[in-house]
Amino acid sequence: MKLWLRVTISLGLLGLLVMLVPWAEARDAVRRLPPSLWVFVWLGFIAGHALSVIKWRLFVNAGHAHLGFRDAVQCYSAGLFANLCLPSIVGGDVLRAVLATRFTRRPEAAFLGGVLDRLTDMLGLSLLVGIGGLVAGGALPGWWGQALQVGLLVGMGMIGLSLPLILRRPLARWPRKFRRQIGRGLVAVRRLARNPGTAALALSLSLAIQSSFVLLNRGLGEAIGIQVPLAVWFLVWPLAKVASLMPISLGGLAVREATLATLLVPFGVPFAVGIVCSLLWQTVLIAGGLVGGLTWLVLDRTRPVQPVLERNSATVTGHA
Repeated sequence: MKLWLRVTISLGLLGLLVMLVPWAEARDAVRRLPPSLWVFVWLGFIAGHALSVIKWRLFVNAGHAHLGFRDAVQCYSAGLFANLCLPSIVGGDVLRAVLATRFTRRPEAAFLGGVLDRLTDMLGLSLLVGIGGLVAGGALPGWWGQALQVGLLVGMGMIGLSLPLILRRPLARWPRKFRRQIGRGLVAVRRLARNPGTAALALSLSLAIQSSFVLLNRGLGEAIGIQVPLAVWFLVWPLAKVASLMPISLGGLAVREATLATLLVPFGVPFAVGIVCSLLWQTVLIAGGLVGGLTWLVLDRTRPVQPVLERNSATVTGHA
């Protein structure tokens, strides 16, 4: 979508939330959150993204890019900060790929590494949704729980049946506008198939990272009065995150909040409290992004300067 349309959708949803949410109830929920718990969640968020650096670098170096760990931290931190400034989280992925290209001179490895990283995250979130939904169905009254479980089973079956057809579809049959992205995705999937050990390790890391984020959100929710089974969190939070990745808003703003609050309502959680829980996580995202920006700045400013003799030697070699 056009940027102005994303901004309009985000502002419209925010305005609707402002009108619908009883802010007195929301204010009471915020007051129940201990500041020390917020700091703990923020530190957990930073730790989760430290693992994400390892996972992303694993994919980039699978393309023989030889990206150093310090450079990987700088690139990833830049992307994390860019998520606060660019219209979507994909913009942060592009920035870290561009910076990784500067360090490695391997643009295909940098961009495919980002695609693989995003694919494993989506697969990890899908697994969490499937497991959480099948277990959480018992928490819904009446036939709603059975309908949820049947719907998830049918959905997973349809995905399993359609995936081979999608992968075998010739690239020329896809719309021209999306061929480049689809082509990169197909190449990334083939690379995963050729490196099952790397794929398994990356998927394990992704599951660990996303599960830790679910648990952190559960901690925020319980602190402000949300009492639902753990399986419910493994269902609703990944779905809200997937909704925020859709390119229909400004970085998922208001989409994540509306989705999470709506999904929690059938489990007896007031809409306002669900909004507050998502907004609290949004403050963690902002604080984590600012840490990423500071890390990017410090690592860039403290980068060792290449000696003059070494630069001259490289120049002479290049001219030769």
